[in-house]
Amino acid sequence: MEAYVTPESLEEKAQLWLEKIEPFNQHRMQLNKEKSALLVIDMQRFFLEPDSSTFTCGGLAILPTLKRLIAVFREAGRPVIFIRHVHHPDRLDAGIMGWWWEGMCLEGSPESEVHHDIAPLPKEKVILKHRYSAFYNTDLETILRCLKIEDLVVSGIMTNMCCESTVRDAYYRDYKVFFLADGTGSINEEMHLASLLNLAFGFAFVTTANRIIQELQK
Repeated sequence: MEAYVTPESLEEKAQLWLEKIEPFNQHRMQLNKEKSALLVIDMQRFFLEPDSSTFTCGGLAILPTLKRLIAVFREAGRPVIFIRHVHHPDRLDAGIMGWWWEGMCLEGSPESEVHHDIAPLPKEKVILKHRYSAFYNTDLETILRCLKIEDLVVSGIMTNMCCESTVRDAYYRDYKVFFLADGTGSINEEMHLASLLNLAFGFAFVTTANRIIQELQK
């Protein structure tokens, strides 16, 4: 299957997506730099290697953008929190997901690690999750509360699965969410665009990495 987006076409595509959702993307927000954090969701080799059964082409397309965005967050002294989706080798925590999906990302495997281009620093928080939302049965909410975070910038994969699920849970917890049209990816354009539309309508301000970078560098 041909990739719906590439690093080279990402900027142009993102502008088209923003134009399509513009009538519903009306809850514009200004990032509060001192209360912000970046979530990097599931950017793992399991989803990013082309020969993987769960290959997510949109994830490879956003890698250079995320690398730049992560660097700016670090330079600004703001938290970068990495989320990894993993399961016990014996699938003790799989539940219905073990029936729903053929392949599972196993904890401790090389494939479960974050892509080397954007690897977490030793001091950065890495959260392991077993369901789509990064809030479900993890310590993410505790970490955000202790860091006094109010604004979340959400990036990663898949747009329509773990990213969208996390954003919905963040909204229920009264976080202001900045969702990156060019910093999230899926397996096809239809799913990606559908999530951008849904999230803009009810849960987040859909924006771009460049706009977030500009606000961080003010």
